[in-house]
Amino acid sequence: MSEEIVKPDLNFVKEVISSGGESLKKCYQCSTCTVVCGMTPDNSPFPRKEMLYAQWGMRDKLISNPDIWLCHQCSDCTAYCPRGAKPGEVLGAIRKMAIKNYSKPSFLASMVNEPKSAILLFAIPIVIFLVFMMIQGHFTTGIPRGEGGIISFSKFMPPIPYIDFLFIPLAALVVLSFVASIKSYWADMAKNYGKPTDADINKSITDTIIEILSHKKFSKCNVTADRKIAHLLVFYSFIGLAITTSIAVFYLYLLKWESPYPQTNIIKIIGNISGIALLVGITMIVSNRIKNKDKAGIGSYFDWLFIVIVYGVGATGMFAQIFRLLDIAFIAYPMYFAHLVFIFALFAYAPFSKMAHMVYRTTALVFAKHVGRDKSI
Repeated sequence: MSEEIVKPDLNFVKEVISSGGESLKKCYQCSTCTVVCGMTPDNSPFPRKEMLYAQWGMRDKLISNPDIWLCHQCSDCTAYCPRGAKPGEVLGAIRKMAIKNYSKPSFLASMVNEPKSAILLFAIPIVIFLVFMMIQGHFTTGIPRGEGGIISFSKFMPPIPYIDFLFIPLAALVVLSFVASIKSYWADMAKNYGKPTDADINKSITDTIIEILSHKKFSKCNVTADRKIAHLLVFYSFIGLAITTSIAVFYLYLLKWESPYPQTNIIKIIGNISGIALLVGITMIVSNRIKNKDKAGIGSYFDWLFIVIVYGVGATGMFAQIFRLLDIAFIAYPMYFAHLVFIFALFAYAPFSKMAHMVYRTTALVFAKHVGRDKSI
């Protein structure tokens, strides 16, 4: 029998507790959580072992562990825990710490994780866009309108040289950050949790994409079963908004057609449907959190920061459009300004916020399929 010398990292234990896993010490290893979990594979199931690793401060065993991402935080384990140890919340805290560990640059990860930095996170884009307004002379000459005197956001903040010259490099930096982070995470998973099999990696990727598109694993949840519809709405609304943005780029750069576009145009139809779906979905998520707070926990600052940003993107976008159509400039332009601030926050902080779940969980699912880890799920 092989033996392993355990070197507890007490600072890690304290960080898990302070990051939302404050109930960790209540766990007495009864394994109820593993029994009731519908996600766990039969071979080396979770979350009991993760609770043990966390209690013992076994940082390396947890940070690179794909199982923390196979968990979808259904909270069945939390609801049925006889000691109120809330394993779902503990694993949520560990996922946050894993993002912080792998994301680059690390100082941004620290900022996004710290409530005291919340003001600074939003102050950065506010200052950037205020400088853009100052350069254009909006504070002295006023904000120009479009043809016929209509409210025009493209006149307020022109795509060139302002919006696109900011967001295109920003998007490139976000992609590079994710690539560097995921490369390190994959290497650690391979080192600590098994080498990939001879299975076709493309099949593992394809199966994972199909699984994500259907959100079928959410159907295994009991306590928070209604999360599936909410997450599907948010997920597909983001896809719809991405399509909307792509069409806008096509209109602007190939057709030379500037906004605003007619409400009957396909870009408006897809954009409005997606915007409404986003607001409905995120509202359902908030409602579910409040409804199940006694059983599943209310979530941490990390969770709520992302919810606020998503709400901000959806609400300011819809209100900016409504007040533009009503020709109420003194509300429409500030709403659009706020919309840009929230979009900046959504994308600039994506590698460090809960939005990174989408990338890390996808990577862990691909890895699990590639090493045969989830074959019994």
